Amino acid sequence: MSWLASDAELALDAARRAGTLVMRWFRSDPVVRHKSPGQPVTEADLAADAMLRELLTASRPDYGWMSEETADHPDRLSRQRVWVVDPIDGTRSFIAGSPEFAISVGLALDGVPMLGVVLNPAAGEVYWAIRGAGAWRAPVSGGSAQPIRVRTSSAPRVLVASKTEIRRGELEPVLDALPAPREWNLLGLGSTAWKLACVAGGGADAFLSRGPKSEWDVCAGALLVEMAGGTVTDAAGRPFRFNRPHSSVNGVLATTGGSHDSLVSAVDAAGPLSRPVRPKS
Repeated sequence: MSWLASDAELALDAARRAGTLVMRWFRSDPVVRHKSPGQPVTEADLAADAMLRELLTASRPDYGWMSEETADHPDRLSRQRVWVVDPIDGTRSFIAGSPEFAISVGLALDGVPMLGVVLNPAAGEVYWAIRGAGAWRAPVSGGSAQPIRVRTSSAPRVLVASKTEIRRGELEPVLDALPAPREWNLLGLGSTAWKLACVAGGGADAFLSRGPKSEWDVCAGALLVEMAGGTVTDAAGRPFRFNRPHSSVNGVLATTGGSHDSLVSAVDAAGPLSRPVRPKS
């Protein structure tokens, strides 16, 4: 699909430009306000959102647009192809000066993710995937470095998760419900999109969040995992569809594949969360 290769080039260029932009504010005390309790947004989020929207929609005016930092419009529901974007996924990490955030750009066709870009400018890495063509990693700067095709790996036996969810003990009932012996090591990491990239790139065996997330947190990274050979669903094991009227999804479970069914069963056995979790990474 020539249009898909062209869209991937466009998305990579836009993400790189947005990455350069947000680094102007990283560890530089950005202005922060709160959209709601526990939901911060910075001037960097808004600037990156404006840049990405201009670059992506100006070149593809017939595509729909869904972004965390843009007021939603029902017009997107009538579009066959829709950009699904989070200008900074992991805003709290960004504010704290932690390099655990990412620019996430996905493109869905009739609800199915067709391309995804997850770029972490602080870590200097960009991951991208094209449906049917695999998943890749390269330095953000590009240059003469050749992209490396990434594949999931079961070697680490590490489960990455939200630091908040780990602190609240929300993963322990799931691990306790798995058959003995317990083989998993928990690793707290910021940004849903970056955790998905970590699984796709072989740095972890699984990522689990039991709380609600938003489509823009998940769309690009979910394709990374799938194209790298892994499995990704909501926390109940259901496949994702994007560009729905309501953007919230029921958690995330991404694995290298072999452990997926057992983790879905363990989530079910653990029962509902004892307290609500806000739909953010």
